[in-house]
Order: sequence, then C-alpha cells, then structure tokens
Amino acid sequence: MMAGIWLDVLDEIARTCTAHGRGDLLQTVRQKRAQLLDPTLRVLVIGEPNQGKSQLINAIINAPACPVGDGRTTVLPTVVQHAEAPTAAVAQASPPAPGHPTGTATAVTVERTPVALNQVAAGVAGLVGRRPGGGPAYVEIGLPRALLGAGLVLVDTPGTDEVAGIGAAASVAAPARADTVLLVSDSTRELSVAELNMLLHIMRSHPNVIVVQSKTDLVADWRTVAERNRQHLAEAGVPATLIPVSAALRLRAAAADDRVLNAESGFPALIARLQRDMSGKADHLARAAVQTVARTVVEQLAAPLRAELETQEAEEQSGPISRLHAAQREVDELRRCSTRWQNTLTDEITDLLADLEYDLRDRTRQILRAVDEAFDTADPLVAWDTFQDWLERSLVEAAEANHEWLIQRCDWIARRVAANFDRYGYDVLPPWSMTMPDDIGERLPELQRPTIDRFTTGQKLFTGMKGSYGGMLMFGLATTLAGMPMINPVSVGIGALFGGKSISDESKQLLRRRQATVKTAIQRHVDDVFVRIIRDCRDAARQVQRMLRDHFTGLTEELQEAIVQSFRSAKQEADTDASVRDQRQREIRLKMTRLAAVYEQAQQLTGARSAPLLLEPQA
Repeated sequence: MMAGIWLDVLDEIARTCTAHGRGDLLQTVRQKRAQLLDPTLRVLVIGEPNQGKSQLINAIINAPACPVGDGRTTVLPTVVQHAEAPTAAVAQASPPAPGHPTGTATAVTVERTPVALNQVAAGVAGLVGRRPGGGPAYVEIGLPRALLGAGLVLVDTPGTDEVAGIGAAASVAAPARADTVLLVSDSTRELSVAELNMLLHIMRSHPNVIVVQSKTDLVADWRTVAERNRQHLAEAGVPATLIPVSAALRLRAAAADDRVLNAESGFPALIARLQRDMSGKADHLARAAVQTVARTVVEQLAAPLRAELETQEAEEQSGPISRLHAAQREVDELRRCSTRWQNTLTDEITDLLADLEYDLRDRTRQILRAVDEAFDTADPLVAWDTFQDWLERSLVEAAEANHEWLIQRCDWIARRVAANFDRYGYDVLPPWSMTMPDDIGERLPELQRPTIDRFTTGQKLFTGMKGSYGGMLMFGLATTLAGMPMINPVSVGIGALFGGKSISDESKQLLRRRQATVKTAIQRHVDDVFVRIIRDCRDAARQVQRMLRDHFTGLTEELQEAIVQSFRSAKQEADTDASVRDQRQREIRLKMTRLAAVYEQAQQLTGARSAPLLLEPQA
C-alpha cells in the first residue's frame, strides 16, 4: 500500500479538525504527520524505577550512553541519536508567551547547552545545563553507532509509578513523540496492576508497544515469569509483544564478541523487531498510527456533539415542548374545571331549595301542632289576642331561621364552587355578602281575625225555652196519668233541668265550631306565610345562583384567555425551537456521519476491523 493513502487519510483528519474549529487537535495531527514523514524511528523507553531502562538502551547500542549505577536517578528524558562524534547537550524549550491561548499552535524555540561527556550524569540528574524559569528540558546524546545511523532514536524517560507520570514524561517537547514504546519490567516479579494500567493507557495513543522483560540473568525461572506475563497481557486485552532480555549478558557478549551469549541475552530479537519497525514505519507503522489518531480525534470531536444531542433531548423534555404540553394540560384542566363548578353550583342550589322548603315545612308544622294543642281547650273568644301575638312572633322566627340558613348555605355553596379553582393559587370568592332583611316581619301576610259565633243571651233564652218545653211536656203528660195536672212542680222542674242542659250542650257545640273555625283560618294563614317565605327564599337563591354563575363565568373567561395566550406563546416558541433544534440535529448527525466515514476510512488502512466508536447518544 502506498504511503500516499495513509497520508491522504491523515490530511482528511486535519481538515475535519479545522472544520470543527479544534486548533489543538489540528496541531496534534500536524505533529503526527511530520513525525510519520520523518524516516527516523523514535523509540520511547518507559517503566517504573530501577527496572533497567538506561542499561537497556546502553545494551541496544552497545555503548555507555545513559548513566547507570551508583544510585543514579534519571530526572530529565535522555535522547540518544546518531552523531559523527560523541556529543552531549541539555536542550530546553522556551516558556510559553504570557497570555498565549492554550491549545493553539505556536513556534517552540529550543536552546541547547553543550555538556561535557563526563557531565552527562549530572545533566540527566538535572543538575547542569538547565535555565531557571525555562520550559521542559531533556538531554541529547549523540553517538557514532550503525544502528543509530540507520535511523533509530532512543528516548530514556524518568521512572514513574503512576500513569499520569508517564503521560507527563511523554509530553516533553518533540523527543517524546514516539513511533515505538518499550515498557521495561524486570524478571524478579510479574507485571503489576500499575504496569498493566500503564499499558492500557499508552495503547490509546501508541499502537506499537513492546514489553521488555529485563534482567533475565538474575532470575532462574524467568521463562515462567514471561509466560505468566503473556497471560496477564492477554487477559488485560493488551496486544503487546513480550521480549525477555538481559542487558548484562548483551554487554558481556559484546565485550567478548560471543555470538552464543549474545543470542542468549535476547537482544537479537529485540533489535530485529526495532529494525523491522524502522523498515515498516512508512507503511505498517504509519497506517496503525493513523488509525490511532483517527480514533482519538473522532472521539474528541464526537463527544461534544453527542453531549449536545443528549442536552437537546433533555431540553425537549423540559423546554418549549414541555411548556406547550403543560399549557395544553392547563387548557384541558380549565375545561374540566368549568364543567365541575357549573355542575356543583346547579346541584347545590337544587339541594338548597329542597332543604329550605323542608325546613320551613317542618317549622310551620310544629307551629300548627302547637295551635291544635292550644285550641283543643282554649276559647278563641278569650285567648285570641294573646294567641295572635304568639303566632305572629313564631312565624317571624321561623322565617328568620329559614333565611339565616339560606345565608349560611349560600356562603357555603360559594366556597364549595370556589374550591374548584384552588389549583390556580389565588382567592376567587366573589366580593359579596348576604345579610338578613330588616323587614322580614313586614313581608309576611297579616293575620285576619276569623269570624267567631257568639252565644248571646237571647240565643241562650231561646235554646233554654226549647229544651225546657220538651222536658216539661214529656214529664207533664206522664204526670197526668197519675191524676196530676200537666203543669205541676215536677214537670216545671224537669223542664228547667232540660232547658239548662240544652243551653250547656249548645254552648259546647258553639265552642267546638269556634275552635274549628280558628284552626282552619290559622291553617290558611300559615300556608300563605309558607308560600310567601318559600317564594322569597327561592328568589334569593336564584339571585345568588345567577350572581355566582356570572362571577365564576367571568373568572373562567379570564383564566381561559390567559391560558390560551400562554398556550399560543408556548406553541409558537415550541414550533420555533423544534425547527431550530431539528436543523441543529441534522447538522450534528451529518457531522457524525462524516466523522464515522473518516474513522472507517482510517480503519480500512490495515484491513482489520476495530471496535466501533459510539457516535450516537445512548438511549
């Protein structure tokens, strides 16, 4: 496959970064492009402290380039590259200009301070050659070695126990831009969890990683450790090659020119792998690197787009569409509320009228029972004046009690109807109060004194004469049989007795007729009063019904106007928001489709299927 293919893909990734306005990613892609076009193979050697990284580099090039032993600590990265004569220098980048935006491209000036070869250890320890306040620094060592002359550049990094520390070491200026990464772990133990996490972190940005198991000469069962390390790599999903080596055997073999010992050191396999990487950098390594760059760039570009889609979906639930649905629910609820309060008002007024009539009927019946009991014994001629005052007072009290109940029930009905509007959060009772009329007694019909028959003296005399005549005649005839005259003392006495009885009987009959007449008259009067009071109560109840109906109808119309206006505003806002949101979603999905196309194009460079990227937001 020609180099132009992966270069075209990388240029397409750069154009995509420009289209998304990501200058920081564009700078990274341009640096990667320059690195891949550079024929040298930059190898980054990393690992935890005291794993033999510096000695490994010395053994690869068969020269004491990096200082080792005597408790020396690598503080600055060390770049070992080809030179016609041995040289050493401390290179330090200039600090960023104040106020310079983060993530934008800027030219970096590197100043180099020559260091004597016997001062390399002090330079690596950060003791010489560094300027206070300067930028990141590293040590450059040049050696005339054939392997270095072929294009190999080795970068020794400070030891670190944390993944973040490795990232910091790998970000020091240009030397850390690696084509191959060597993770060094000695044979005295298996790969640690920290080292496996380190590998997983590095694999995201460096596709070509080799695990070097150093110091095999110190451990007799290093092969068992190597096998277990390979199992750990497979279980962690790290596709890295593991190569066991011994720097001590390599250096001893070089000194003695012992090929067997050199083969036993394991370095021929490592060097062969590095040479294969050098020859395949422009093809195989470049395509794998472009795949990694594509994944990183697409993930970073897709993340804000995916987050924006998720945000828009959340806003759809709480934004204008939600307010539109809420306004629609308010319209429907007001319609139901209108039906409820009208039904409540009608039902309560109907019940009120029936209850008022029953209450007044019960009160008047009690009055009539009292009238019947009173005139069963009393003579209307004697007790009428006292009874009339009591009757008028009782009827007025009944009317007032009935009207008071009407007032209380009307107030209760108003509150019952207003309760349907509680959800709107303010007082909706009408500005109205019903009071007791002052002239309620004057509205009642006047009680007319009934016509009552009196038992006059003449009537008594006539009634007595009729009764005495019959008795005297009956007993006078009876006494004639005894030889006595018809009119005699016995017949006269009997006649007088019958006359008195007739007067008494007639008097009682007249009393009963008077009582019956009075009861009938009072019954008619009470019925008239009942009709008058019920009519007034019905009229008052109907007026209250019309007043409440007009009040709550007006209130409903006001609420409806406000809710409908809110609904219209929400609908207009929702329509506008939906249009803008749909347009933006189409743009986002189009960008995601293009990102997916760029990613797929990068994956086709090697012909191997990689794990798909999650471009769409999760449901």
